[in-house]
Amino acid sequence: MNKAVETPDARRLRKATEAFCRPDYRIAALSYFGTFAVYFLTLWLAVASWPMWPLTALLVVINAFAGVRLYVLQHDAGHHSLVAPPRLNDLAGQVLSPFTLTPYRAMQYNHNAHHVHLGNLDHRETTEVYTMTVQEWARAGWMQRLFYRLYRNPFIMLPVGGLWTYLFAYRWPQNARRTGLRGLLLHNAAVLGWLAVIFLLGGATAALIFLATALTAGSIGVFLVYLQHNFEDAYWDRKPGLTFDRATLVGSSTLDFGWLFDLAVANISHHALHHFNPRIPSYRLRSAFLALRDDYGLRSVSFPSAVAALRLKLWDEEREILVPFSAAARAPRTPDAAAGV
Repeated sequence: MNKAVETPDARRLRKATEAFCRPDYRIAALSYFGTFAVYFLTLWLAVASWPMWPLTALLVVINAFAGVRLYVLQHDAGHHSLVAPPRLNDLAGQVLSPFTLTPYRAMQYNHNAHHVHLGNLDHRETTEVYTMTVQEWARAGWMQRLFYRLYRNPFIMLPVGGLWTYLFAYRWPQNARRTGLRGLLLHNAAVLGWLAVIFLLGGATAALIFLATALTAGSIGVFLVYLQHNFEDAYWDRKPGLTFDRATLVGSSTLDFGWLFDLAVANISHHALHHFNPRIPSYRLRSAFLALRDDYGLRSVSFPSAVAALRLKLWDEEREILVPFSAAARAPRTPDAAAGV
């Protein structure tokens, strides 16, 4: 682990976060129904404004952020933190499902597995963005290196990764059988129904605008997912050295992009506190961070640092930091790797 980064007093912090865990039905309802209203309104206005493309483009971006907010609210429901009753959370998450293009139960199962194995180098299959170590890179053959380079290229990872995930991969997601095939089939039918409604009401123009919003929302989503656990002073380890406190508070980021960005992404930018205590609803994450930041030394990542983090690709277990490919360029290749095995 990165010894240069101190972990806040976790016991005191955990107790302090409890004050922000109580759901507020008024704020939850405003966030939930208000985001739906913005989503439907901006989608309709984007279609109606065509071919005034500058206005359409602006509305597409706003709609995409509304789509990201819907996903964050579905994510809240999966943690049963949006409101108090578990069944009401599940209902809210299921209703959101067709519009986020994300099957609720599969998202809930896979994301909770991500929480359980956060920062664990032996369970990277639960991470949203896969990370190789420098040692693995040294052993990799040229085909594996080429695939990983393409996979981690932001110009491919953000747009292509977003579209692939939400339009295709989530039609049969990881652990689909464990989370119920009936629910998945019903979800996919609902997605097809929603797409049919868009086409029937707005024709090819509406379908193309919806595709543009899906591409934009997917890119924003992947950008957020990447930055949540991929920055220089992140944290990876193996058991028994792996600790929950460091994995959550050091291995997860808080993005300091301003209040408007926090509003646009439903505060999921405050990801360290979310991992530390997932019972905090998204609508309380920003206030929790601001209230606890100074007393507990909570870190944040600025926008320039976040953009610079896109060049970090490999986890260096010896130096305990994330590094670019250039830092591993002199890593010796094994005979197997040279042979392309």
